Amino acid sequence: MSGHRVLALDADGVLLDYNLAYAGAWQRAFGRYPALRNSHAYWAADRWDVERLNGEALHQFRAGLDAQFWSALPAVPSALEACQQLEGAGFELVCLTALPPQFAQARLANLRAHGFPIERVIATGNDASAGSPKATALAQLQPLAFVDDYLPNFAGLPEGIHGALVLREPEGSPNCGPALQQLHSTHASLAAFAHWWLVEKQEN
Repeated sequence: MSGHRVLALDADGVLLDYNLAYAGAWQRAFGRYPALRNSHAYWAADRWDVERLNGEALHQFRAGLDAQFWSALPAVPSALEACQQLEGAGFELVCLTALPPQFAQARLANLRAHGFPIERVIATGNDASAGSPKATALAQLQPLAFVDDYLPNFAGLPEGIHGALVLREPEGSPNCGPALQQLHSTHASLAAFAHWWLVEKQEN
């Protein structure tokens, strides 16, 4: 596929609110909806008042992160409108997610249920042993831009692809350090990126 009008968008933290869904997953696993601990925390386990899991409890929690879970995450506020604006401007939107490939269809069903104008999900898995798990897919897709909320996913970003980082909740965020200098732009949300991409970038 030629990427001349393609934008690659991450899902969790960009299109879909995994941190909010995490609390529901915790309730299903342990029968208790956790209290909010820190609304500015980057990681879900720091956002909610939950204990660190290991052993059988961790297995029990992860067992609940099944196709049903991945097909029912809430949308990030304003993300749908941002995607509609980008699609309306003639861009093809592809979801590039580090989910295991067996959940690609659940993710696509989730996006469709919210009305996202996205017809393709590429699920790479999250093996980062050789750098970003998304680098190979990006090299094949060759989108105009790649939008993600996790700085390590930009490692090895192929030449010619605009790297746009969503800087969401700051506390405990991995989105810091020298690697930030390798990016082309940073934004508060996908909506902020869409406005910049469609309006401000064209004016400069």
